[in-house]
Amino acid sequence: MSALKQALDDRRFVCVLEAIPQQSPSRHASLKQIVQREHLAGWPLLPAFADRVGPHSDLSPLEGAEALENPTSSLLHFSGKDRERTDLLHQIESMKALGLEQLLLLSGDRLPGHHPGQTPVRYLESVPALQIVREHCPDWLLGAALNPFKYREEESGAQYLKAQKKLLAGADFLTLQLGFDATKYMEALAWMCSQTDIKPMLACVMRLTDKRTSVLQTMPGILITDSMRELLSKEEQVSQAYANERSLERLALQIIGLQLMGYAGIHLSGVHTLDELLLLEQAIIKQQASMTSLADWGERWHASWQLSGSAQICFTPDIAAWEMGESVVMASRRERLRYKFFSKVHGQLFSRTGWLSKAFGWSVTRPIWKDGMAAHALHAVERAVKRPLLGCDTCGRCRLQDTLYVCPETCPKGLANGPCGGTQLNRCEFGDRECIHSVKYRIAKSANQLPVLAQTLIPCIEADDRHRSSWPEWFEPENSTRDAE
Repeated sequence: MSALKQALDDRRFVCVLEAIPQQSPSRHASLKQIVQREHLAGWPLLPAFADRVGPHSDLSPLEGAEALENPTSSLLHFSGKDRERTDLLHQIESMKALGLEQLLLLSGDRLPGHHPGQTPVRYLESVPALQIVREHCPDWLLGAALNPFKYREEESGAQYLKAQKKLLAGADFLTLQLGFDATKYMEALAWMCSQTDIKPMLACVMRLTDKRTSVLQTMPGILITDSMRELLSKEEQVSQAYANERSLERLALQIIGLQLMGYAGIHLSGVHTLDELLLLEQAIIKQQASMTSLADWGERWHASWQLSGSAQICFTPDIAAWEMGESVVMASRRERLRYKFFSKVHGQLFSRTGWLSKAFGWSVTRPIWKDGMAAHALHAVERAVKRPLLGCDTCGRCRLQDTLYVCPETCPKGLANGPCGGTQLNRCEFGDRECIHSVKYRIAKSANQLPVLAQTLIPCIEADDRHRSSWPEWFEPENSTRDAE
């Protein structure tokens, strides 16, 4: 059993240290020193290797783990951006060869150079990726991500609905995206405690400095408010030493607070040397010595974000932020009518029971449509009908019934099971549209179909199946049996 799995099973608070595997001898030597220490303030300390977050010259997580003397303790990330099923299967086999058995599956943020309207970039999203790994490796420790730092009902609701899918697909734990809003940490825990099968959760943390905020503010899904940035800047103006002390104190406090809340551990980023780790450990021990309760922690946390002459710190956007349990949105009239129209058309043509559906199914399953020019012609007809109406990219296996007739291909990442973590106030990470999963949430809520967004696990589209008609396959006997079940 891996050290991480053992710690989670034993309910020991654990520190997972995230590293970006780089072709740097000095960085590798520093990481090796940290990993050899094996603990932070008495908590188990284990390495994790990020995937596809830096330049293309960076090493893969497999290469990063392989360079350690004991690679089996490593938690590898797998980012689905620009990946297919075959890429994941290849990584599984490579991990088995090294004795690695733990994986954090992520859809991944925007691939550099990926622009909507150009050649699509495919993202193997985490829900089907979890299913694939669980099928091939039933005993592995698998994790997935959750971003609770959302402040609109649609985007927050969609995040939690997709997280339910991740649990159904086989996630053993969830890791929260980087954030600083304590109310959202508590919200995520309350959500997990409401689930039938409660899983441990880790939280991403990082020492926040004025220099880092300029980078983090450009990263999708991470909220750094203007008041936070102003405070950090003013601390720098006092002195660099003062700013360093304050940022270290806040990181130590954040970690202690997460333990007091009930988190299973942390996913620590931005610590690159043993000296940095030891300074953090000293700060944690110093705070722990006089910390008695979560209420006491809350007072200190807020005090750590105060500075004479600075505005009151706000961790939320300058809006009336949504809180879990509130019901404030519904689908627009147009969205409701659109859903009813396509649902009716689908029932008439694809139910496989009525005379019209049977006739349509018979016509598109004739042998003539299977190959050559006829197959291309049927594909062209389906695309000509569905693209103007739905944004269809003829993926070969239509998922519209499971996505409330909002086509997944209109998401720049092609995500079908729910949103990525990069939205902000319902806006897509790419910034050119509203997130389609926020639209889906409103429609599902208005049509009493929210369980569909939490329970229907939509498989990935295989590369060889794309750009062909989905109609013949829909009426194949095995598909009819599957849907009846």
